[in-house]
Amino acid sequence: MNRELALEIYEELNKIHPDAQVQLDHETPYQLLVATILSAQCTDVRVNIITKDLFKAYPGPQEMVQLSQEGLEELIHSCGFYRNKAKNILATTRILLEDYGGEVPQTIEELVKLPGVGKKTANVVASVAFGLPAIAVDTHVFRVSNRLGLAQAKTVEKTEDQLQELFPPSTWSHLHHLLIFQGRKICLARKPKCEICSLKSFCKYYQQTRR
Repeated sequence: MNRELALEIYEELNKIHPDAQVQLDHETPYQLLVATILSAQCTDVRVNIITKDLFKAYPGPQEMVQLSQEGLEELIHSCGFYRNKAKNILATTRILLEDYGGEVPQTIEELVKLPGVGKKTANVVASVAFGLPAIAVDTHVFRVSNRLGLAQAKTVEKTEDQLQELFPPSTWSHLHHLLIFQGRKICLARKPKCEICSLKSFCKYYQQTRR
């Protein structure tokens, strides 16, 4: 796909989802980092329910580090994989306090070194908290971009590379949210709502399987 056509899709996505933005409630980069770690294999709605009370009592790293592993596990129990997430959150919090003065590092290279922080989480934090150009490829972004033909990749890493090659950096961060909204609301995994999708004329998946 050429960039001109890709930008047409980008503009159409903006029309379909004018409210596309991060759905994880947070007030600081640290809270966004914790919420994004919690969001793995969990819905944003559930994470926001958990963090409403968690961040009220433990809003920053200085407060969070006072929790025991068991104490944090109890507070995040309903999000799934809670033991590993609690372990990573506390380990990351200690590193932030010891090595970064309690601040979240602003580069993807530093972020991915933190326990529990993969490339996707690092990209979310870098783009949303610090305004850096980054595309976080989750299951929605992977599915929608490959169905549309914006990418032709079998891995999230290759998908990220291809999207970055196709789109100008100024669009990367917002593109991520647009593709997530499209995946959650229209381009569903099992039963995509092709009949109501205004991207049908662009979509490789629709042309190959639904016509």
